[in-house]
Amino acid sequence: MSEVLIVVQVAGGIGLFLLGMIVMTEGLRALAGSTMRSVLMRFTKSPVTGALTGAASTAILQSSSLTTVAAVGFVGAGLITFPESLGIIFGANIGTTFKGWVIALLGFKFSLENVFLPLVFLGAILRLFSKGRLATIGYTIAGFGLIFVGITYMQSSMSEMQSFISFDNLPADSLSSRLLLVLIGVVFTAITQSSSAGVVAALTALYAGLINFNQAAALVIGMDIGTTLTAVLATAGGSVGVKRTGF
Repeated sequence: MSEVLIVVQVAGGIGLFLLGMIVMTEGLRALAGSTMRSVLMRFTKSPVTGALTGAASTAILQSSSLTTVAAVGFVGAGLITFPESLGIIFGANIGTTFKGWVIALLGFKFSLENVFLPLVFLGAILRLFSKGRLATIGYTIAGFGLIFVGITYMQSSMSEMQSFISFDNLPADSLSSRLLLVLIGVVFTAITQSSSAGVVAALTALYAGLINFNQAAALVIGMDIGTTLTAVLATAGGSVGVKRTGF
């Protein structure tokens, strides 16, 4: 397989994953968005309940940025205090790892394409020929299927990349190389606005043997930093409490 074709397939896999994330997030937001807002305001009276609420909201909505920005907005509206928002934000960072655990535990052990392609078809049929809540459920199912189809393409394509990509010039025991990988993670997430996509890409590259554990960890740390950009942008023009929450 030519190098150009491999790169195109990797890019296509990432694109399918991101498209699936967008579709699934929009569907979940329509199904549970208002409920999540109510829960966030109700169960934030202690750091523990706030963290659990933030983690659950992010695991369901698959967007730590959405949960964090919501917390920033609630502080700005005076619905919750700055200390109450911290539990939500810490929980959101925990909840955003849910996707990575699903991929790590299931994504590399089964042939996902044949399992999840029918889900895309089923979701599309429900979306096209149903109305109301059932159509939204179909939209969500289709997005969920696309996520794993994209992962399958990334997995198979990255395995082929071993023949022409080497990370020997970025030794894992070099501080400068780790900092570079952190920066790459920051840039990737800032551009794609999805730390989940970056984590999946890092897991896939690790599984394919393109990078080692230390390099993958550095990338993920950078992605966690990059995903905070949305929250920082949400603080523009806000009060002191809003800025504290965002930063």
